[in-house]
Amino acid sequence: MKRSRYLVFLIAALASSAVAYAAGGGAGNLQPVDPEKHFHPKGKPPSEYTLKALEAARGTLPFSDKRDFDEIDKGFMAAPEIWQIKGEKGNVVWDMERYKFLLEEKEYPSIHPSLQRQSTLNMNYGLYEVVPDVYQVRGFDLANISFIKGDTGWIIFDPLTSKETSRAAFDLLEKHVGKFPVKAVVYSHSHGDHWGGVRGVVDEADVRSGKVQIIAPRDFMLHTVSENVYAGNAMNRRLFYQYGILLPASPFGHTGQGLGQNVSIGTITLIAPTRIIEDDIEELTIDGVRMIFQNTPGTEAPSEMNTYFPDKKLLWVAENVTSTFHNIYTLRGAPVRDALRWSKYISEVLYMFGQEADVMFASHHWPRWGNARIQEVLRGQRDLYANINNQVLHLANQGVTINQVHNVFETPKAISDQWYNRGYHGSPEHNSRAVINRFLGYWDANPATLIPLSPADSAPLYVEMMGGADSIMEKGRSLHDSGEYMLAQEILNKLVQAEPGNQVAKDLLADVYEQIGYQQENPGLRNSYLAGAFELRSGIPGGAQVSSAGPDVIRAMSTGLFLDFVAIRMDSSKVEGFEFIANLITPDNDEKYLIELSNGTLTNAQGFQAKDPDLSITIKRTDLEPVMMGLKTLRSQIDEGIAKAEGDISILGKLAAALVTFDPRFEILPGTAGPASTVELSDYEVGDIGERGE
Repeated sequence: MKRSRYLVFLIAALASSAVAYAAGGGAGNLQPVDPEKHFHPKGKPPSEYTLKALEAARGTLPFSDKRDFDEIDKGFMAAPEIWQIKGEKGNVVWDMERYKFLLEEKEYPSIHPSLQRQSTLNMNYGLYEVVPDVYQVRGFDLANISFIKGDTGWIIFDPLTSKETSRAAFDLLEKHVGKFPVKAVVYSHSHGDHWGGVRGVVDEADVRSGKVQIIAPRDFMLHTVSENVYAGNAMNRRLFYQYGILLPASPFGHTGQGLGQNVSIGTITLIAPTRIIEDDIEELTIDGVRMIFQNTPGTEAPSEMNTYFPDKKLLWVAENVTSTFHNIYTLRGAPVRDALRWSKYISEVLYMFGQEADVMFASHHWPRWGNARIQEVLRGQRDLYANINNQVLHLANQGVTINQVHNVFETPKAISDQWYNRGYHGSPEHNSRAVINRFLGYWDANPATLIPLSPADSAPLYVEMMGGADSIMEKGRSLHDSGEYMLAQEILNKLVQAEPGNQVAKDLLADVYEQIGYQQENPGLRNSYLAGAFELRSGIPGGAQVSSAGPDVIRAMSTGLFLDFVAIRMDSSKVEGFEFIANLITPDNDEKYLIELSNGTLTNAQGFQAKDPDLSITIKRTDLEPVMMGLKTLRSQIDEGIAKAEGDISILGKLAAALVTFDPRFEILPGTAGPASTVELSDYEVGDIGERGE
């Protein structure tokens, strides 16, 4: 590690501390982390067995390969003066201050050494020159924002998650490089941390006037909105676990997210693309910058593209090739990705552009310099995804099931010995199960698991057969004390499922989860275990809120998608015997829908109209949007004369009475939804959580 650059960071941090304290804000954000003290009163340090496990892991890792530390330093220009980015109301939306413990030259025994190394690398925080006229700001969000200087202005790639963080990054660029107009913004793919900050760098009026182009890959808007809507509430709740939303930054808690340190919680925005890259390979020249786009659908995102700058021999690989084994299955929930297809697109870019590229950069982590290094990383990542697809199916074809494969499959050492192939976002454990799920589904072919009992129904029998709670607790403590944590969780989980009010059992299970969490290299696995421990000990904090999308995203939702989501919200048991056919017309965008409720199921058909509907509604799409956002009801729009209705208006009231408002804090672990214990958290950790990608 080069001490000089990190010294710059520490000096900047000290300079900003006085400003932060004087400015006020959330007290939780301004409390320095004590890396020696657990943040939770019931928290435990790593056990002797965890220490041995992590020390054993340390001995198998390629620490002699230090090239990443040289690469993150290259091109460094300036660190920001502040370590926190705030919103208009003074709320902290991004906080690197809380991760400063990672800059201490210390090995933390509660963090997997590989994860600590990755999180230390992700402290690269500031403005970097990639090649002349190409810059990145790193460390301002989960992703990087990149700036390409054209003849007269900037082309911006991936404007982060939040308006506030992208604006701060743009300010840093302008301070040290100069002020030029934005000519284009490129969304590399459909995940929110790559487009949500667009209004921080451009004004929509300039987009509408044609001054600024917004460029995106094929089917971008479809996947941007749809992937997180249908199961959005469940995804956001599960995101609490994968991303450790409620965990304070601490050697005992959140220690980084692998792709970056965390996700900003500012204002999510979206401006629709003005130019879609439709062809597999398509070339554009904007403001004198020649770009060759390669669509790579169904890889890291359902809509994604790489970009090659032939005049600069510069290759942008979006999020298809980064310094991690990525997710084939995302723990928050998302369609399982096609690892083989992913590997084939990497192979394509290797032979299409990788033979001549001198520099390769991406939407996360740091660039790679030199053609040999570029080809090494491309081949390594290609082989990583191809191998897990091929070898998991090799095992499956010999009878290994989805419930066994994660304990059998191993990434070949030649692949896993490369730091960029380590599991900092995906992991061999959950990705191997994903491959089987993609091809064979969730069933392991054992009839006993075909129609399983719910855990709450089966657990009492297990508890009874194991001799009751006291017997399980005694054995659970014995297993915990001997370091047999996986066995301990197996029986303690049954007890907690059977007795959700048994706090002693929940505390012991939390202790077990905590030790398993400390031992994980993968942040998603670590966070999930530690988040489970947190909620078992304290309950679900009442201050935690989620928001699936901001106003821009709602406006981007198609009318059909909105109607589909209404159907998901409808409780079929509340509409028994109730049927109707309705027409919906939105004249300003010339859309028509036939909506039908029958057999307890709400459906819609775009482009059709019933000849004799029970109800017909005409409303401008722009006037429907407040209804979609929950700001107004359709009935109120009719009463105010904004919408026109013909027929039985009472249908709307009956339908509305059957709609469920999903609880964003539903219980995951038994007995955690009651009154929560008071545990001090920073404003950042309990702030609003918008739509997240990856």
